[in-house]
Amino acid sequence: MKAIITVVGKDKTGIVAGVSAKIAELGLNIDDISQTVLDEFFTMMAVVSSDEKQDFTALRSEFDAFGETLNVKINIQSAAIFEAMYNI
Repeated sequence: MKAIITVVGKDKTGIVAGVSAKIAELGLNIDDISQTVLDEFFTMMAVVSSDEKQDFTALRSEFDAFGETLNVKINIQSAAIFEAMYNI
C-alpha cells in the first residue's frame, strides 16, 4: 500500500514531529517527505507505505481527529489514484 499525505495549517512548533509520530503509530513508513512554510502557513506532503493493506476510511478518521489537535488539516489518499490520473 502506498499513499500520499498532505498537511496544511498555520505554522507552529511540533507539526512535523506530531504528524511523523502519528504516521509511525499507524504502522506506516515515510518513503519521501517535503515541507515548507509559505508566509505563515505550513505545508507538508509525504509519500507513505505499508506492507499490509490499510483501511483508508479508518486512516482518514485517525488523521482528521489528530489534525484537530494540531490545528491543521491532514488528508490521506491512495497513490493509485494519482497514478491512474496520469495513465489516462
